[in-house]
This record gives sequence, C-alpha cells and structure tokens, in this order.
Amino acid sequence: ASKLQFKKNCISLETLMTMRNQRPFSLLSLLSAALLLHLQPISTVGYSDSNTDPTTNAVDFIRTNCGATLYPELCYTSLSGYANAIQQDPAQLARVAVAVSLSKARRMANYVSNLSRQADYGAEHRSAAALHDCFTVFGDAVDQIRGSLKQMRRLNPGESFRFQMSNVQTWMSAALTNEDTCTDGFEDVPDGSVKAEVCGRVVKVKEVTSNALALVNSYVEKATTP
Repeated sequence: ASKLQFKKNCISLETLMTMRNQRPFSLLSLLSAALLLHLQPISTVGYSDSNTDPTTNAVDFIRTNCGATLYPELCYTSLSGYANAIQQDPAQLARVAVAVSLSKARRMANYVSNLSRQADYGAEHRSAAALHDCFTVFGDAVDQIRGSLKQMRRLNPGESFRFQMSNVQTWMSAALTNEDTCTDGFEDVPDGSVKAEVCGRVVKVKEVTSNALALVNSYVEKATTP
C-alpha cells in the first residue's frame, strides 16, 4: 500500500486524556460497574496468559493486523477496546474499523458545520469558503463510509464477494480523498487558529480512515486467496 502524503501546513492535535473520579464502593455501585464493564469497550491491560485468555488472544490479533496499516499504534488504540466483539475475525475487525471511521467523520462534519455557520464571509472570506467546502466534502465522505459499512453488514452470498467488497474499497478510498480535499482548501488561507484546528482534526480523521481501508483490503486479500 502506498503511503498517504498529508499537507505540511496541517498540524496534528494531541489527544486529551480524562481521568475518572473514584467513588466509595457499595453493592449498588459494584453491580453498576459490572454492567458497564460488560457494555463498554474493554480494558486491554491486566491479562497474563495469552494462550488461554480469549480476550488477550483477540487483542494480540488486533495488534498484529494493525501492523499492516500506515498508523499501527492509532489503529491498535482505536480498536483494541472492541476486542470482545472482534475476537479473531478479520471481517469483524474490518467492520469495526469502518464503523469507528464513520463515527470520526460524522463528528468532524458536525464540527466543521458549526464553524461554517459562525464564519465571517466578509472579513475572512477565504477561511469561510474553505470551511464551507470542507463541510461539503466531509458530508460526502460520511455518506461513502456509511455505504461501506452497510455493504459489509449485508454481504449477499448470492453475489460475488469480490464485487461487493470492491464497492467498499472504492467508497472508502473516495472518502479518504474527500477528507484530504478538505485540507487542500486551506492552502491559500492565512495561518491562524481556525486553520490549525481544522487541519489538525482532519489529519486524525484521515489516519483512522486510512487504517480502516487498509484493514478492508487485508480482509479481502485473506478471503480471496486460496
């Protein structure tokens, strides 16, 4: 796979981590914690025997497959919490990766939409125009990723697997191109907080989408190789 070339004028933003406050234990809190542990993405630490623990095996499976992506550490951190759902299934790994990509793209589209509504089309017309274009292409990207996820969830055994997955590959690739187009629109925009913030966020979304596409491609290759 060829490496993506992201724009040099776009900077990445560091992810902020939050900490949870501890509360006194009670029977009710213990039961609530058990329920949340069952429903929420799992922790990936604290396991010692990878030969017998299915969760650890699934986490190792995710880490190994993420090694084939352009951003393996991001791939691992964004998907390892879903190890219980993924297990050691390449198809489910690809589906979850696409679903995570869709969530990130939707969030970015909403963010740019809010900025675009607040933009001053008089004093900052180039920035406002870039925001409007970015919102448009991210809307297209969301539609393409959504279509990819829908296709993967409804694979028809009566149709060619390769043909159906080629649709997914095409749509995910187009979504990645649309996301990249957003940053292209800011090339002529003077440096500033809005440009830096948008470009930094878009870079992270593009990395997640790139990883999802890589995992889709890997799944197709494994499923079609004799």
